[in-house]
Formats: sequence, C-alpha cells, structure tokens
Amino acid sequence: MRRFLTSLVVAGLFVGGWLLARSTTEAGGKGGPMLAHMVYFTLKDNSADAKEKLVAACKKHLSAHPGEVFFAAGTLCEELKREVNDRDFDVALHIVFKDKAAQDQYQSAPRHEQFIKENKGNWTKVRVFDSVVSK
Repeated sequence: MRRFLTSLVVAGLFVGGWLLARSTTEAGGKGGPMLAHMVYFTLKDNSADAKEKLVAACKKHLSAHPGEVFFAAGTLCEELKREVNDRDFDVALHIVFKDKAAQDQYQSAPRHEQFIKENKGNWTKVRVFDSVVSK
C-alpha cells in the first residue's frame, strides 16, 4: 500500500509539473511573463457610430497578431459610475501578448501602423498602460 501511495504522489507531481510548465510556456513564452497592452481612446466625435467604427477598426487591424494571447475591444460601460471608475475614455483596447518580444513586433506591424493612420484624426487623447502580468 505504501509503495502504491508513493507512486501515486510521484505521478501527481509529474503531471502537475508538466501542466504548469505547459501553461506557462504557452501563455508566457518559455516561462517569461506576458505583457498586457491596454489602450484607452478619447474621441473628438464620440457618437455611438464613431465609437463602433473605432471598435471595428481595432478588430480589423489589431486582432490576431503573432504572439497574441487575448484580444478585446469595446466601449465605456455607461452603467458603472462608481467614484473609482475612470470614465475619461470612449473606447478601450485590451491585448495580452505572450511576451514583450511579441508586443514589440506588434508595434511595428503594418496593420498596427495602418490602424493609427486611419483613426488618429478622431482622437483627442490616447492613454496606454503596459504591464507585465502572469496567471
């Protein structure tokens, strides 16, 4: 019985270690941290149509880049008006990259540059928050 329990513990440690290494490598690139790139746009024309146009442009130009782990774009949640909520934006972009190298590659990608060229005319303010993150 003791031999069986020892084998069970060893097998559990092996499987657990393998799963941890697999998830870290896939998400964080060889065990390194992921990079979260959050961008908040304040628009000159902040009509519903203009907001949706920018969200659509984000989806078209900024999604599915190499090394992208997560992508989302959307508008300010009008219902949340607590004192702690920063409401000084119209559209938000959220991308998590597997590592800093993937984010660096994204910054100079032609689709990213095209997005800026096509949309910057309607921006009054752009705030970028980049952070190192892990699961």
